[in-house]
Amino acid sequence: MAVELCLLLLLFCGSTISEVQPIYKPPPGTLDFGFVPAKTYDTGAYHEPGPIGILFKIVHAFLYLVQPNSFPQDLIRKLAQQKFGNTQGDYQKPENVVLTLQAIYYEIGFIVSAALGLLFILLLPLVGLCFCMCRCCDNCGGEMHQRQKKNADCQRSCFATFLFVASLIIRQVVGVLCAYAANQHLTNQVRGAKKLVNSNFKDLKIFLNDTPAQIDYLVSQYNTTKDKALSDLNNVGPLLGSRVQEQLGKEVRPALDAVLTMAGAIRETKEALENVSVSVEVLQEGTERLHANLTDAKMHLSNTLNDSACSAAQAASTCNIIRNSLNQLNINANFSGLPGVSSQLAKVNDVLKIDLSSLVQKGYAAFNDTPDIVVNQTRNILSDIKNVLESIGSNITTFAKTLPVQKILADLTRYLTQSEAYVQDYFPVVEQYDFYRWLGCLILCCMVVLILVFYYLGLLCGTCGYDKHASPTTRGCISNTGGNFLMAGVGFSFLFSWVLMIVVVLTFVTGGNVEKLVCEPFEDKTLFKVLDTPYLLNQHWKNYLSGILFKNPNIDLTFETVYSDCKENKGIYTSLHLEHLFNINEFLNISMYTEDVALKIEHIQINLSKIILLDEIGKENLLNFSSSGIERINFAAYLTEINKSVTKVDLLSFANDLEARADQLPKGALENALKGHANNIRMIHNQQVVPLEQAMSTLNQSIRLLKRTSSELTVKVKNVISAVNAAQLLINNNASLVIVQETKKYMDTIVGYFEQYIEWVKESIAMEVAACKPIANVIDTAVDIFLCSYITDSVNTFWFGLGGSSIFLIPAIIFAVKLSKYYRRMDTEDVYDDVETIPMKTTENGNNGYHKEHLYGIHNPVFTSSVEQW
Repeated sequence: MAVELCLLLLLFCGSTISEVQPIYKPPPGTLDFGFVPAKTYDTGAYHEPGPIGILFKIVHAFLYLVQPNSFPQDLIRKLAQQKFGNTQGDYQKPENVVLTLQAIYYEIGFIVSAALGLLFILLLPLVGLCFCMCRCCDNCGGEMHQRQKKNADCQRSCFATFLFVASLIIRQVVGVLCAYAANQHLTNQVRGAKKLVNSNFKDLKIFLNDTPAQIDYLVSQYNTTKDKALSDLNNVGPLLGSRVQEQLGKEVRPALDAVLTMAGAIRETKEALENVSVSVEVLQEGTERLHANLTDAKMHLSNTLNDSACSAAQAASTCNIIRNSLNQLNINANFSGLPGVSSQLAKVNDVLKIDLSSLVQKGYAAFNDTPDIVVNQTRNILSDIKNVLESIGSNITTFAKTLPVQKILADLTRYLTQSEAYVQDYFPVVEQYDFYRWLGCLILCCMVVLILVFYYLGLLCGTCGYDKHASPTTRGCISNTGGNFLMAGVGFSFLFSWVLMIVVVLTFVTGGNVEKLVCEPFEDKTLFKVLDTPYLLNQHWKNYLSGILFKNPNIDLTFETVYSDCKENKGIYTSLHLEHLFNINEFLNISMYTEDVALKIEHIQINLSKIILLDEIGKENLLNFSSSGIERINFAAYLTEINKSVTKVDLLSFANDLEARADQLPKGALENALKGHANNIRMIHNQQVVPLEQAMSTLNQSIRLLKRTSSELTVKVKNVISAVNAAQLLINNNASLVIVQETKKYMDTIVGYFEQYIEWVKESIAMEVAACKPIANVIDTAVDIFLCSYITDSVNTFWFGLGGSSIFLIPAIIFAVKLSKYYRRMDTEDVYDDVETIPMKTTENGNNGYHKEHLYGIHNPVFTSSVEQW
């Protein structure tokens, strides 16, 4: 029941929560709702074992060798769904027999290993008993006699080395140190588990306590939407009015620009006509003066050429050449016959009496008042829309207050507090029992250590006390003590090894299967897939989790999806599919909030018929300009004369040529006179021809301008007027269509703010609200950390070390028994007569034909001599 209340609470919380936006400046029209308030969870559901992790990996590798098969999903499903024991013949059913064989096949590695361990448990005590009885009968090395061999020293060294290596392996490599480290690691982790447990409870409290703040924050974020909508409503002129103006402006502005361009053309036409009139007058007067001056210059030059000096033989040819060129001193262009433009100028001046540009500016001003017109005509409707927005905010706040959030939070917090108190009360008990476990494991390690102590003492005493010159019956006390320590170690090995192996087998079967059937499938989530098998945990429920939470097993809710979603810190609403308890889409239906707003906006009516782009006076003014007659000007006559040069010959070239020819004459008055005429001609060019050329250039530009302007002038004016009429018609008759379209866009913008808010809330519910990371952390802490990392890995490492020690006790026993014969003092020894052939003589003084030196208390010189020579 508590779980259901928690889920319902988190669901209700999610219905009014907004999503976290990344830190960036939102684009125009995008709302920034900020961050959902949320604290950081402290629990890091990850365990790093440290240096002992190397041992854990070795044990995992060993378990893989024992059980290399993958996790048997299908087998576990069938075993769980199959009922054994309901009737006597269940186990004999073929399908159950097959399942049993499959299970045995999967567990064959553990079964074989456990069987070997049981064999070890049964045989080693039995072998020890037989060994003891055999030695009591002076067999199996029990007789206190050692035969002398040439390689005795080599055998002793080998046995000592092998025993040392076996003891070293037992102690360090896979032995007691490994077991002790695992035992101590588990104890340390149990002692430190309290901090991890408290961290999980702290995160669960944060998980509950942050919910009210998230609710308040998301409810308050409606104000962001409302404020943005109100801002757009208050700026309906710049927004809606400007949009309408922009759409109408696609037709209106080009039309007004064309009229304004035509007004400029009228002014340019007037200037061009004035320039033509003035230029023609200047050219007519200038050409008359030029003609007179050129005639006078030609007459004076002719008189000079008639001088007697030109009759001389040296000057006659030159003078004749100059005389023949006098006809070139004459004007070429004749402007006196060009028609005037006074009538056209007069008509254009009449057109300019009306300021067409001012009329166009009035049209611009009227059109630019569109936003103000929209504001004035929508004032009452906008007031109604603002009231609707306020009522929506009140409804959301009221709905949020109706949710029983505080009551459910209080119940869940109380339940969590009780659970925490229960854990805190029983944690000392756990630590106490862990101490007993630690002590028991330590005793097992001490059993192995005790055996190792005897072996090491035996090796130490035997090695240090051994005298190679002493006979077996005369070995020293230290050497004999070393042999006794070795045999004590053998005895304790037989006493303790089977006890150690019992512990190893039990922990191996338990820990190994937990690792293979729980920890490894939990890590790769195959365990969840088994739990999610339909009708597995409950034969009547397809989905067990949804059956527990919602009493509806047909809802597709699985352990794997819930765990994965919580692992990714998604919201509890999404993780547990709480829409089946409370569907927030019904509450967050956009039509609930935007229908009234949309209806109000759709009733906006805007009338722009008062906008006048160009009145009739302006249009008539354009028509008068088109009928001014500039197209009737004889442009060909003007261009013909303009294209001519002012004089038939370039006066500067003529003057330069005249001066050059004067230089060819003998020095005298004739030469000076001709040079004077040349200078006079240059002066005429500079003072009269140059101004005339400038006037002709001005006339050329003006005529060509008038020609371009007059080209199809009537058609151009009609097109301008038609464009203005079409734009005016659009404003008067078709603006309503544009207004409706832009009003729809404006409404979509306002409604879009609500859509952003709703989508933001939905996304926040899915990802941010009541993020269930603590739930995944609790599962990880319980299974992955406590069960697998703390307990299972430590237990497996413990049996691995203890089992290795137990196994290596067998070769240690063999080597210790063999080696003890070389350290212990013997009762009898071999006696030799011939050192070369080493035949053995027996005496009748001792039992079994051996000489017993201690019976007589005398030294044996034969044996001593033989040994020394050997």
